[in-house]
Amino acid sequence: MPSPFPGMNPYLEQPDVWQDFHDRFVPALGDALAALVSPNFIVKIEEHVHVYDPRDSGEEYLGNADVAVASSGMGAENGNGGSVLTSPVMVRVPVAELEKQPYLEVVDGQDRVVAIIEVLSPANKKPGPFRRQFIYKRSQILASWASYVEIDLLRGGERMPLEPPPASDNYVLVNRYEDRPEVNRWPIRLRDTLPPIPIPLPTPLGSITMDFQSILHTVYDRAYYKDRIYRGKPSPPLSPEDAAWAASLVPAKS
Repeated sequence: MPSPFPGMNPYLEQPDVWQDFHDRFVPALGDALAALVSPNFIVKIEEHVHVYDPRDSGEEYLGNADVAVASSGMGAENGNGGSVLTSPVMVRVPVAELEKQPYLEVVDGQDRVVAIIEVLSPANKKPGPFRRQFIYKRSQILASWASYVEIDLLRGGERMPLEPPPASDNYVLVNRYEDRPEVNRWPIRLRDTLPPIPIPLPTPLGSITMDFQSILHTVYDRAYYKDRIYRGKPSPPLSPEDAAWAASLVPAKS
């Protein structure tokens, strides 16, 4: 059965659920979009790669458990009064961690990018070098010939630069390159259904409309989220009124 929530399911925002949802939702968007734009355009899944380097990033290190650092002393002395290292000294080598974030590119028959679709993740909304990197790339896209769609289904974190900033739980931003610097924005509240969104494309299509809500329900069903996401709580926490409303929609435990 589909998600019990009319729009975005706030239980999907939990840290231990979101990445899995994001990694499923973006390809599902791509498959649905490809069926609508073929044979005029091709939809490709690309990836942002964020590198967490403990030496210079200033970000939280997300690597493996600490490696013990041990010393065996100087070892046995040799005949010249020196010492021989009888066992190695264990040290710690900084290891960078990678976070891959998929997004969609729509390309024409000459492999030119005509549209980019981003589904924001916590890394985009957390202050630091990766947010700055994303905003820089975003500005490059908005200065190019490609149209741009930005989907923010996360209530938490810092919003992307917008004027005025969205006074809503979520939003979808759509920018056809001919309209810049103006953009269309769909503010979405927690209890709203995700609206059908036009994806701007060049001729001969012009634009096509995608049913984001239907795609979210499909991903929810195929991942069997009903069996696991309701063990936790929405993150960030809901207001008392919204928490009571959300609890009334959660499937009863069998």
